[in-house]
Amino acid sequence: MSDALPLRHKAPDHLNSTGCSIRYSEGKGRGVFASRKIDAQTVVEISPVLLFTKDEYDAHGRHTALDHYTFKWPNGRMALALGLGSLFNHSDHPNVTYTLDTHTDSIRYTTTRPIQPDEELCIFYGHKLWFENAEGVSTLLTPASDLAEDDGMGGLSGISAEEEENEEDMFAFPDGDPSDAIDEADLPFERLKLFEDPEEEAVEQVRTTKVWIVDLPEPRQTNTMLKWLKETSLDSPLLSHLKRVRKTPSPSSATSLLLLPYHDSCPPPSLPSLDPPLPQPYLADVPKTAALTLSSCKVKSSLWPTVYAPRRKGEAEVWERGRVRWACEAMRRVARTAKEAKDSGELPIVAYVPIPYSSAREESTPDHGLTRECIAHDTRKSLGHPLKHAVINAIRAVADYRASTSSEVSTTPAEFAQGELPATATDALTPDPLAIDQTDVETDKSRNGIRYLLTSLTLFTTHEPCIMCSMALLHSRVKEVLYLYPMEKTGGCGGATCLPRLEGVNHRFGIGVWKNFGGKDGMGIGGDVDA
Repeated sequence: MSDALPLRHKAPDHLNSTGCSIRYSEGKGRGVFASRKIDAQTVVEISPVLLFTKDEYDAHGRHTALDHYTFKWPNGRMALALGLGSLFNHSDHPNVTYTLDTHTDSIRYTTTRPIQPDEELCIFYGHKLWFENAEGVSTLLTPASDLAEDDGMGGLSGISAEEEENEEDMFAFPDGDPSDAIDEADLPFERLKLFEDPEEEAVEQVRTTKVWIVDLPEPRQTNTMLKWLKETSLDSPLLSHLKRVRKTPSPSSATSLLLLPYHDSCPPPSLPSLDPPLPQPYLADVPKTAALTLSSCKVKSSLWPTVYAPRRKGEAEVWERGRVRWACEAMRRVARTAKEAKDSGELPIVAYVPIPYSSAREESTPDHGLTRECIAHDTRKSLGHPLKHAVINAIRAVADYRASTSSEVSTTPAEFAQGELPATATDALTPDPLAIDQTDVETDKSRNGIRYLLTSLTLFTTHEPCIMCSMALLHSRVKEVLYLYPMEKTGGCGGATCLPRLEGVNHRFGIGVWKNFGGKDGMGIGGDVDA
């Protein structure tokens, strides 16, 4: 960071092959800008550092402006970034992340998302800024006035050199072609399987459920009954895996109609008066799920005509190297922010929704509508509110962002229009934005998911979300959740239960658990805590 200077000053030329240039940024002074488009996960700078011994720095360096720009290094030394590393300005929503490399005495700067020409490249210096934030945007972490004197490392001075190296190993992933497909075994996280496809290749293996059925005296009554089912709202989607009409071939030539699922507390449906009259409905066992194979379809259809619906995603989604490195950087930031939160007296639980990774293979970008990342930590202690979990705060931050941007005005959920939003994500909890008005669901494919907060987005968090937070994520239509710590007693994403696996839920999201994560003594919260 440099002190703000008049824009009439000329910035120096800089020889850089990654598309970076030095320019003046209003309100900030000199900064680093993109001279061309830069892809996500691109290393734009490797800055060597100038090292000071502990005695040398204590005697001289800490009493000068250097104290604002140095980083802690092993053996009590302090490091000053040279080159472009000394010119990156701060942003609460950075597009560049940095990694301290104590083995080569350098700092590596990597883009977190695609950078457009003339866009400024900024890093996150931490929430305890020693300079005025030119963006004027508040964050979800504890204000600097409530924290200890800044250490020049964005709150990471409590992390020893050994811990830094361990963290580097935990969240490091080999460099290479960003488009390389990564084998499942080589991913840094393990994906939970939501479905265990049963073998239903024989009648005795088919899982069934009871439904009400009526035999039609005349086939011509079929259309009348189908219309009646729609008018009475009895055409439940719970039976969408079954065909509504069954026609038995000769000699009986009977036509049967599927009415509705059976419930102990509900009497059989009252049928309309037709000519000839309809007989009384009866109960029958029908397949509980669609057929996943052709042989299973044949077996299930012997009980009732069943839809053949092989899983289009029988194999897990392939992750590219660039996306894996994007996830590693996101989880690294989550871990560091959790340590920062713990140092400020909060529970070390953090949730982070980054801007989605853009793959070069994608022909079109998903309409997630998020152009700014959102990060939040648990604030139950500081606010004295038992529901201020990190995930809830992060979803709240996304809701606030969507409500405040002009591009989202026309697509903001109805709940936003009916009441004023809190000023920040740590104001009183309002659950309305997490749900959708089910009486007015958009059916147009072009608008599918537009009224949900986390459509096509990934959430990274330190601890497995509790059942409340998992349900909030489900209602927000999150794409996937990755976490570091499983919570066997309280978790809702594989611990105490797994909400996306439950029958009847209208959305399912992917779940990943980070492998071989160490340092649990630093961020453990107790197995009985709802994260």
